[in-house]
Amino acid sequence: MIDAPLVLADGIVRRDGVRGQTLLQPTTFALQAGDRVAITGPSGSGKSVFLRALALLDPLDAGRIMWHGAPVERAAIPRYRRNVAYIRQRPALLDGSVEDNLRYPFELRTYRDVHFDRARAASLAAQAGRGDDFLDKRASELSGGEAQIAALIRVLQLAPEVLLLDEPTASLDPVSSHAIEGLVHAWFDADPRRHASVWLSHDPAQATRMSARHLTMRAGVLDETARSEIPSAHQDHQEFGQ
Repeated sequence: MIDAPLVLADGIVRRDGVRGQTLLQPTTFALQAGDRVAITGPSGSGKSVFLRALALLDPLDAGRIMWHGAPVERAAIPRYRRNVAYIRQRPALLDGSVEDNLRYPFELRTYRDVHFDRARAASLAAQAGRGDDFLDKRASELSGGEAQIAALIRVLQLAPEVLLLDEPTASLDPVSSHAIEGLVHAWFDADPRRHASVWLSHDPAQATRMSARHLTMRAGVLDETARSEIPSAHQDHQEFGQ
């Protein structure tokens, strides 16, 4: 018996509530444990609309999201978002230090069963090439790359099953981009039979590095018919729920 997908988008549709324009055509997409998916396509093609719908950050106009074979009901959305984590292009950080931002999720009811582990957070920062003082830095003084690293650590420390990454390195320098990619690779490798990721990118080379399955999006249509198993160099070696 084949296990149910971690996440299944079953005929989901998104429309512009004001203009009535269909932003995401009826889409069915299955994300299995162990999948590393990249989606490329031009700006405005619907990639972010699809990913936000998959994360249940925006209401669906049709279809449903299934998680481990069961529909995600309203009461289960916080738990779903805890396990299916969305990383946006420009992270939202709170005033205060990096550590204050990393501690924030543990103040939410969804995470009342777990506690902040400073050593774990520092270890993740070290993996990204940040020094011992990174957790003490003021969020307002971080570079764009450092802010994205902090936002990713904030999610990774919560041990999600799935990462939905919405062009997380689009405006970053190569060093910061490499650090983000490295953190995601390390997270995936920690439990590849339980983890899966979807990475949106404009960069074909990055899409190759960060995936083993490559889809395209155009005019709100996710091209599942032109799937390709593309070689990956890796093979060789919101939004919190409330």
